[in-house]
Amino acid sequence: MEIKANLAGVVWQVLVSHGEEIIENQDVVILESMKMEIPIESEKSGKVKEVKVKEGDFVNEGDVLMVVV
Repeated sequence: MEIKANLAGVVWQVLVSHGEEIIENQDVVILESMKMEIPIESEKSGKVKEVKVKEGDFVNEGDVLMVVV
């Protein structure tokens, strides 16, 4: 499963790392957009296979933030 950005913004904080087990609805990334912090949640439980962004990166809506298996 791919976790994607639901809006354009800057990656303010990455809350999980490669290999970490996560649960459904867990915050995994916080984006900053228009001076607001927007948490991005995992839709399903699983293990983080790949983190595709780092703090400070700019992302567009629909960009893949991480892959969970």
